[in-house]
Amino acid sequence: MMYLLDSDILIYLGRGKTIVQDRISQVGLTNCVISEISLAELYVGAYKSKSGRMESILEYMERTFSVAPVSPALKEYASIRAELESKGTRLEDLDLMIAATALEKGYTLVTHNIRHYARIPGLKLEDWMQEA
Repeated sequence: MMYLLDSDILIYLGRGKTIVQDRISQVGLTNCVISEISLAELYVGAYKSKSGRMESILEYMERTFSVAPVSPALKEYASIRAELESKGTRLEDLDLMIAATALEKGYTLVTHNIRHYARIPGLKLEDWMQEA
């Protein structure tokens, strides 16, 4: 099984949360992927905080994990967005891009924000911040 780590999980990882580190060890580093959208979001945070430490952590993550491109998931994104908007349950575009990438690739999205993403049909979700 392959896992796409959401931005919030990467933040926990960057803060040294052992629960996330342990789960990555359990499932295998090569089975964990990050989205280029998450990287962009986190680099914005690093630049806004002027945290050279956080920028270094992100550069390490970028070298360590496979980075999933967004472009193969653009049709999936458009389909999900249109469906959610028709129901009046829209999500932020960047979150939709991350979810669309997970759906397009058949990955499980790992996030601590399960309720947020649960409105997307067919999206497999896991919360690694919950104790097993």
